[in-house]
Amino acid sequence: MPEETQLVPEEVSAPVEPGVSRLEEEGDIAADYLEELLDIADIDGDIDIEVRNGRTYISIVADEESDSLQSLVGQDGEVLDALQELTRLSVLSATESRSRLVLDISGYRGRRNEELAKIAQDAADLVSGGQESVALDPMGAYERKIVHDAIAELGLESESEGEGTRRHIVVSAAH
Repeated sequence: MPEETQLVPEEVSAPVEPGVSRLEEEGDIAADYLEELLDIADIDGDIDIEVRNGRTYISIVADEESDSLQSLVGQDGEVLDALQELTRLSVLSATESRSRLVLDISGYRGRRNEELAKIAQDAADLVSGGQESVALDPMGAYERKIVHDAIAELGLESESEGEGTRRHIVVSAAH
């Protein structure tokens, strides 16, 4: 009689190997998720993982600038933000802990950060030139954080006002 083989189901969340940090594990899970997504969508791209300042940064890049990667950024980064949230949910489901990972595609976040720094500088110039306050266009939480930090570095004050998609920053002189 042949010997019976008992099948043991895989664990949903594999234990972390010694020496592998939580952020590295988070990066690996996110990269696997994104790789599968790229395969399903038949989009070419390389995934880079970097851990710095207590966060996991994941970049998807292509050898040549690809329209398909640009479609993953979307208008004003809306698709990119949605993919970042889905990737965070994938990490949450595998590790049972929330992730603060940042996803970038084709350097969009870096270019956008430069634009946000310019927006902050322009608002600061108006306030320094005598305007009482400057209300900026609505933006998401991630972008508001970048602008708040830039305004603070310039020695001015900023606060978020409004609700939902109308939430925006108002810049004023420090009191």
